[in-house]
Amino acid sequence: MDPREQLRIYLEQRRETGETELVLDRLSIDEVLRIIAGEASVARGTAVAAAEAAERVHPTSARAADPGTGDWRSALLGAGVPQPGGGHKPSAMPPAAMPVSAPQPPPVEPAKPAGIPRMAFPQPGHESESAAAVVEFKTGLVVGAADTQLFDSPFAHLESLDAIAETVKSCTRCPLYATATQSVPGEGNPNADLVCVGEAPGANEDATGRPFVGEAGKLLTKILEAIKLSREEVFICNVLKHRPPGNRNPLPTEVEACSPYLVRQLELIQPKVIVAFGTFAAQTLLNTKSSLSQLRGLVHRYYGTSLIVTYHPAALLRNPAWKRPTWNDVQLARRVLDSARQGP
Repeated sequence: MDPREQLRIYLEQRRETGETELVLDRLSIDEVLRIIAGEASVARGTAVAAAEAAERVHPTSARAADPGTGDWRSALLGAGVPQPGGGHKPSAMPPAAMPVSAPQPPPVEPAKPAGIPRMAFPQPGHESESAAAVVEFKTGLVVGAADTQLFDSPFAHLESLDAIAETVKSCTRCPLYATATQSVPGEGNPNADLVCVGEAPGANEDATGRPFVGEAGKLLTKILEAIKLSREEVFICNVLKHRPPGNRNPLPTEVEACSPYLVRQLELIQPKVIVAFGTFAAQTLLNTKSSLSQLRGLVHRYYGTSLIVTYHPAALLRNPAWKRPTWNDVQLARRVLDSARQGP
């Protein structure tokens, strides 16, 4: 398929998910589509020739690594799209390792007290030579500082995940316990480097007492396996520990009552990476109203822990077109995890 046609399809898929900008420039998706349709500058031929020459010199291209989208960066160059800084500069990361589908969000500050520093990831001087090629992550929101407790939790006395699970079983902090079949505290490795956080239990979870089961759970398992992780290696949980009736959206009072359990779980596990699946989990953890498209593709910081945002597996079952951007997101999470494991 012609790279321009591949780029057109890719952009239309991004527009369907609500994204309006590309990470490579400040042009909107609609503007780039018009360029592809024939409104490119007269410099298009020169850019195409330069891109083809670069492809011959560096055959390890995005096309070779990503057959699903083709070399759409070269297609952008060929369409005469201006690049940041006046030209195309090679990245420290290989093209296939870049989070290509991340939107460029407007400046957004978390609703936290003033004076919280905006932290880069990883911290300067903490990367090894082998990690130097993957440290240029785009940073997002920062919630809290790494050397502080999340907040005064009413469950600070709970010293293990099992103790939290037992407390959740008898929890009456919100009315959800009265309509749920059983609690769903979460499961997995208590020393996990990666924690998966969803919204709330559904019908299958309510029936089994386990998080992410049923079709959405099977898809989550496949997503983890795709980045060489098993369910047993990670910890999986939700913001809410009881199912809302009819799978309705959680109420603010329910989140306020239940989120201290999640906070305490994260304090005990101390993961290197958190993956927030879905808008609700992402907005709750990052204390923001920003959309999923604004939060994806960035490395946020949650009290010193890197946090990646992506679509919920249940949403992917309804819209398979979102599987590709989700793949990009979890690849980013895997690179962040690998970099964090290498340490200083």
